[in-house]
Amino acid sequence: MNKVRNKNKEYALYKGDECLAIGTIEEIAEQVGVKYRTIHFYTTPTYKRRVKKGKNRRELVRIW
Repeated sequence: MNKVRNKNKEYALYKGDECLAIGTIEEIAEQVGVKYRTIHFYTTPTYKRRVKKGKNRRELVRIW
């Protein structure tokens, strides 16, 4: 996991239809109160496979 590579990329974190936070992975982690690794994990195929599609699933969408 390389924090430098993702430093300038902007994301939006959603839980269902609700937008929880917008910013870099590091900024989102701080806003939500979790570790960087947790937010980064939301981008992996493993996370998506484990949670399937559901209301409470958190989804990290790259916006820039």
